[in-house]
This record gives sequence, structure tokens and C-alpha cells, in this order.
Amino acid sequence: MKEKRIVILGSTGSIGKSTLDVVRRVGGFRVVGLAAAGEVPVVERQVREFKPKFIAIADRVSARELRRKLGRRTEVLEGPEGVAEAGARDGVDTVVSAIVGCAGLRPTYEAVKRGRTIALANKETLVAGGEVISLAAAKSGAKLLPVDSEHSAIFQCLGGRGTSLVRRIILTGSGGPFRARKSLKGVTVRDALKHPTWSMGPKITIDSATLMNKGLEVIEARWLFGVPADRISVVIHPQSVVHSLVEFVDGSVVAQLGLPDMRLPILYSLVYPDRVDAGLPRLDLSRAGPLTFGPPDTRRFPCLALARKAAKEGGSAPVVLNAANEIAVEAFLAGRIGFTDISRVIAAVLKTRPRQVPRTVDDILEVNREARARAAGLLATAGGR
Repeated sequence: MKEKRIVILGSTGSIGKSTLDVVRRVGGFRVVGLAAAGEVPVVERQVREFKPKFIAIADRVSARELRRKLGRRTEVLEGPEGVAEAGARDGVDTVVSAIVGCAGLRPTYEAVKRGRTIALANKETLVAGGEVISLAAAKSGAKLLPVDSEHSAIFQCLGGRGTSLVRRIILTGSGGPFRARKSLKGVTVRDALKHPTWSMGPKITIDSATLMNKGLEVIEARWLFGVPADRISVVIHPQSVVHSLVEFVDGSVVAQLGLPDMRLPILYSLVYPDRVDAGLPRLDLSRAGPLTFGPPDTRRFPCLALARKAAKEGGSAPVVLNAANEIAVEAFLAGRIGFTDISRVIAAVLKTRPRQVPRTVDDILEVNREARARAAGLLATAGGR
């Protein structure tokens, strides 16, 4: 395999760290750039191990501290514009988009405009900017390779074919830690962060607990695969062995299976269209036990229904949905609202969303800013309840 030069946007998060572990295991990669929010000690260790040409730190104070520590050996870019530049640099083959939240939109867009291959782990890029990103990719020739386990599974099931013969895409979800819990009153942050099968960052783990992650994935799949949202189903699969399925027009259903280890879809996105042995743990079906499937409960978990409604309405709705969810999850993690208040905040902000259709990244970020402000204002005046 020819050496691939990669940039990792979000190198200190769970996906970023897993990507670097894949790079350690598999030869043929050169990490030329890293980007992170801050976390100077973590970034410094990554720089000393992987020796990138440049790094970008969104927090300016942290960037200057890191510059003092590293001296002139590594170029340090700073601020949001520095992170965006990291995605746009020349001499790069693949950009891993793993920044959590809408903060990942502009740097990913800059990479897409320049025709890069994007290993896409940032859901919000397509949830908030699906049309803008898709048009930019079509114009530049950029390739979007999904890193989410569910979308990677669909991509593998399609095998490079289009979706003209696809009847339905079926996204699987574990159901989170409260799948069998009858009442969600009194759920603590500690309870919600105990995911039964996956190890993920706090925000994504809470999204899994509310089933918002499945709703965001429906919107993302709509743009990745060009399939209308009403042909994308969600099933609860607690064992997290079947990562998603594709049903074809003849009734055949193709599934992708594997252990719940994010390094597997990361690896596939980095080496595609090849496959390599990275020494990762393997699935033994004889020991996997029964595999079960069931419908999601949108009454107990209304975030999924809110996301489907936003997908159907389009326009600014997915942007507002995502922004309100980010603020509500932050408030829950900080102990300022209860678990069931997350969906209430999102629903309230969606009711007041602007009706204009955002056409540019700047439009999207402005709608995002306004929706975040409305959500924060709601929390300040009513406690989100």
C-alpha cells in the first residue's frame, strides 16, 4: 500500500485516539497534521510520538503554551481558523474528521472543497450541512468514507454499488443503558454514561442513551447514500454485533457484523478499498450468544422522533435540532437539567426555528449560533423544564 498522508481533526477525542492506535498497528501512514481543542499534555505526547509537520489548537492560550513547549520543531496553528486551515493544507491524502459537534463543519468543508478523501466521524457535518457538503464534494471530487460503525456497515454492505436496488437501509442501535428501564425519572449522569457495549466520548454516549444518535444517523445516512429518510429504519440490537443492514428490492438482506470496536471502521476508512490485518480482536459467532432485534420505543425516547421530524422538514430544522441537542446535553452533563429534559429543550427550540434554508457554511453556522443561544436562554429562564 502506498504511504498515505493523513490529518486528524479531533486527535484528543476517542475517535482521534483510536485512529492513532490504528496508525501504530498498520504501516503505510504518515501523520502530517493534528488538530484539537486544547488538552496540551495529550497533544504534546501525540506530537512527540507521531512528529506531524503541523498542529492546530482551537484554544489560543493552549496553542501558545504548546508553541513554547515545542519550539520551532512543529508549526502550531491557532484558533478556529487554524483548525480550518489544518483541513485545507496541501500534501494531504486523507482527513479524519473527528471533531465533536458543529465545530467540525468548517474544517471538514475546507477539506472537501479541496477534493480530499474524508474519513468522516463527525455526524454534525452532514446533519447540519448535508446539502452544502454534498454539493461541494460533487464539485471537487472529494470522497466521503464513513467512520461511524453503522454507516461503515452500510457502505460495506453496498459493496461499491449504488442504491437503485435498495429498498431500505436498516440502522442498528444498542438501545443504550436504559433500553429495559421502565422509568427514566431520576436518571443520573453517571447512569447515562455507562454504555453497555461501546466506549465513546461523553456527548456521544449521552446521545446513545437518548437515542438521538440514531436520529442523527438517519439524517446522515440520507446524505451519505442518497436514500430518503422514510426508507431508513432503526432497530434495537443490544448485542452490537450486527452494525447495520441493507434490504434490497428482491427481499435479500445483507448485514455487516463485527465486535463493537471503533478501530474496525476507522481502519476500513483509512485503507479502503483494501483490507489489512491490524491485529484487532475478532468476532467468534459461536461465543456471541443470541442476537436479538426489536423496534425503538419513541414514546420513552422522543429524541428519535424529533430527529425524524427534522429530517422530513429539512431546511434549518436539522441544524436547530443538532444545536439544541448539544446545549441540552451539555446542561445535563453539568447537572443543570434532568435526563428527560433533554428532549423537552430540543422540542421547544425547534418550535421557534427560522424558516429560511441555509445555503452556505456561514448560513449554517449562523442558524447554529442562534439556536444555541435560544436553547441557552431557555435553560437560563426556565431551567430547561
